Amino acid sequence: MTPGPFTRRAFIRMAAGAAAAPLLPAVSLAANPTETPLHGLSAFGELKYPPDFAHFEFASPQAPKGGSFVFSPSYWYFNQNTQTFNTLNTFVLAGEAPPRIELCFDSLMNWAWDEPDALYCSLARTVTISADRNRYRFELREAARFHDGSAVTADDVVFSYLTIREQGHPQLALDLANLETAEAAGPHTVELVFNGSQSERAILAVANSVPILSRAWYATRDFEAATLEPALGSGPWKVGRFESGLFIEYERVADYWAGELGFARGLDHFDRIRIDFFRERTAFLEAFKKGDIAWREEFTAKFWATEYDFPAARQGRVKQAYFPSEKRPSLQGWAVNTRRAKFADRRTRQALAVLFDFEWTNRNLFYDAYARSHSLFEGSDLAANGPPPAGELALLEPLRDKLPEAAFGEAVMQNVTDGSGSDRSILRKADALFAEAGWRKRDGRLVDANGEQLSVEVLIRSQVFERILGAYTENMRRMGIAASIRLVDPSQFQARLDRFDFDLAGLAFSFENNPTMESLRQYFHSETAGRSGSRNYPGIADPAVDALIAKAGRARTHEELATVMRALDRVLRVHHFWIPNWHSANHRVAYWDMFGWKDPKPDFFFPVERLWWFDRARAAAIGRA
Repeated sequence: MTPGPFTRRAFIRMAAGAAAAPLLPAVSLAANPTETPLHGLSAFGELKYPPDFAHFEFASPQAPKGGSFVFSPSYWYFNQNTQTFNTLNTFVLAGEAPPRIELCFDSLMNWAWDEPDALYCSLARTVTISADRNRYRFELREAARFHDGSAVTADDVVFSYLTIREQGHPQLALDLANLETAEAAGPHTVELVFNGSQSERAILAVANSVPILSRAWYATRDFEAATLEPALGSGPWKVGRFESGLFIEYERVADYWAGELGFARGLDHFDRIRIDFFRERTAFLEAFKKGDIAWREEFTAKFWATEYDFPAARQGRVKQAYFPSEKRPSLQGWAVNTRRAKFADRRTRQALAVLFDFEWTNRNLFYDAYARSHSLFEGSDLAANGPPPAGELALLEPLRDKLPEAAFGEAVMQNVTDGSGSDRSILRKADALFAEAGWRKRDGRLVDANGEQLSVEVLIRSQVFERILGAYTENMRRMGIAASIRLVDPSQFQARLDRFDFDLAGLAFSFENNPTMESLRQYFHSETAGRSGSRNYPGIADPAVDALIAKAGRARTHEELATVMRALDRVLRVHHFWIPNWHSANHRVAYWDMFGWKDPKPDFFFPVERLWWFDRARAAAIGRA
């Protein structure tokens, strides 16, 4: 989870709900709908909402406006994990920007949270695709305005795309690598022109992830400067009061230009969103108990089981609830930094994975709250299972000389223990793997051919992980490894991730249901292995992986893509670049009982501060009106 930059997972602003609409004929990219103005796009499937739809189903147009929503960034918004901030410029690598800053900006299209990958026009009114799929013409809504009242024009769009491509944060710029140019064909017409090397679904990776900025505003400012001056936006929120590192408030734009359009109607009910920052979870929990914080998602199983027996909870003023997790492929685990020679052999990485006793950890530390993760695309049909079927073999066979033989067998599963905490088979399996990788025991130390002891430092950003990792690092020490846990503050944690300065680091991500080639490159492609600020944390630079990512970019149906993704998952797992750890089927949410919301939540995203509203009657009943 990384802070700040607009990624396709963080910069998601979309819309509001509507009465159920019948499915329309497919306008998927795979169906090649060219030279026809479209109101939306999807990768392979059908669009749920028609042109000029009133609102999204998950939105609540009748909900009241007003009140505040106060929370803390330990509510991880997909990949964001900011626990402080020192800049409001989220578009570049320098500094750490606060969560939700993306809500201040519009994009050309928005993602519908109740569809796997559908985008609907927002700042743009229509999109038209050229026959060769290299040119996308967007007709902008003439009513679009920045917060100072100036019009959003094609020049602003051109400036935004080209500037971010050249100077933006790597997690934005990488997706634009194949954007040849952006051209204004009129005051409200812009064309994005690709060079032909992009995937057919590349537009889905950038149409809703690139914020549209004011060219005039930046004419007198340095785009790359780390600054606490809020940039001029056009979105439904704007920056209000803040104190760097302590809190930030966002104010709802009452006269938001798109407030009554289908993609925005029925969202954003609070007058104010406030984010308070805490260095440690215990302090955050205490602030919640006092009512200074109104909502929290609990990521610590022990806290969920033991820390919610306080007066307000016993009185029913504070509630605990489960909300189902999103139906998205996810990765949570420890990245093993293969840039370091000691981790170059995949058997070394596999041995480190074996030493983690999930069964004991889940029983004794997690109150059996989690399930073991095995795949890098857990919770989806993109995860590999069993031996490769014919379709996957057809993809793997041409790469046989680039793959370990194990890639052609059963999909790699993580080690299972007896849960006793003293399962000696862990040490035997790990010992055999270390020996195969060239490590030897000498005076109780695990050393290489030069006599240098294997050392493993696990980088963490919160004390809670010391408890979780204690047994894991103890198993390493039993093997003769110089194992340690390094606790750093969130700023240092992110800085070390950005420059790949770690041995092992725990991270979590959510992917699109139909990942694009551009998205996969961020995490797994050799071209990002050495690029600071990318999400290729293990430093994966493998030709077979690159080849499969290219095939994913050419997939024409979800079934074809799923076959490629399962083959990719199989290859990534056999190399043990990541050590998958655990996942949960639910969000664990605690809140002061003064909110309303609409059930069910969207299947693919859960931005509570945009979906819920302040319920004055409930608030009055608990003395919080």
